[in-house]
Amino acid sequence: MSKRDYYEVLGVSKNASQDDIKRAYRKLARQYHPDVNKEDPGSAEKFKEVSEAYDVLSDADKRARYDQFGHQATGADAAGFGGAGGSPFGDFSGFGDIFDMFFGGKTGRGPQRGSDLEYELEIDFEDAAFGVEEDIQVPRTETCGTCGGTGARPGTDTRKCTSCNGTGEQQSVVNTPFGRMVNRRPCSVCHGRGVIIEHLCRDCAGQGKKRVRRTMTIKVPPGVDTGNRLRMPGAGENSPDGGQPGDLHIVIRVREHDIFERDGLNVIVDVPITFVQAALGDEIEVPTLDGQVKLRIPEGTQTGTSFRIRGKGIPKLGSQTQRGDEHVRVHVQTPTSLNERGRELLRELGKELGVSTTEQSKTFVERMKSFLSNA
Repeated sequence: MSKRDYYEVLGVSKNASQDDIKRAYRKLARQYHPDVNKEDPGSAEKFKEVSEAYDVLSDADKRARYDQFGHQATGADAAGFGGAGGSPFGDFSGFGDIFDMFFGGKTGRGPQRGSDLEYELEIDFEDAAFGVEEDIQVPRTETCGTCGGTGARPGTDTRKCTSCNGTGEQQSVVNTPFGRMVNRRPCSVCHGRGVIIEHLCRDCAGQGKKRVRRTMTIKVPPGVDTGNRLRMPGAGENSPDGGQPGDLHIVIRVREHDIFERDGLNVIVDVPITFVQAALGDEIEVPTLDGQVKLRIPEGTQTGTSFRIRGKGIPKLGSQTQRGDEHVRVHVQTPTSLNERGRELLRELGKELGVSTTEQSKTFVERMKSFLSNA
């Protein structure tokens, strides 16, 4: 694939002045800088192309040869104009410092925030409805209590790292079109501590941190449901360099109940009643989250009928007053072990009601015939 014209890359004419070229480069470098376009995988390549064009056009001799011979001026590509890679930034190892020059401030120089942690907490149905306190054990990294985070055995001394002069950083200088660029990285000798530890702490092996299981009390509010998340600020991992700790996120899982089913803020319960109760009506006791309550069943109740008990559902999360309802679905149980006397009574009842014990409902039979004739 052929290279684009360098003037086209920078968006300037072939008669552009050095100031025009520099302004164009600054604008495009800001636009395509990978630290600004982390979501765009092609930004690094565009930045490299812009830098390569500027490396050539900003130098009078290179520009003259390019104007005369184009990209073939050195027999290959722009690498011959400016040394390895053709870009004044080489392999982009100085992105952070270039970003500082363009936009001010330091990238990644401040203390890092600790990582967030996630814990799945399974609770009972009633606890989800009314709230509960649970003690959990969370594994996380904390500052070593023995050495106080120094990594050194208590009572021993440390000495300043001579490689970085106690700064914890090593730096290298690279010349760029804007002057000298200082690239900083953690010291490879002291690993960024700034000191050399002669005697390592036995508890943390010189790391200054150790893995522990911390017991925490979680207050679960009333009304939570499966999938709800609770955040405990600062209860996550400690920062590796003294910054703010991360957060702990509690993910709620509610166990299924033996008799209750949840539908939003409402609770559903299925209750069996006898044939006699359904026919004659009765007052029965039904379970709720608050205990047993009485429910009036009117005579002639059909199976599947639902009755609502107001205010016996799930409390609304975050509310002190709002609460759902309980819906009681009744299911009529047909007798399965009748003796001869019971059968005789039912036959008499059928005659009294004008219901045949051997024939289906005439209305149903007529509907069935109509369906079959139209099929």
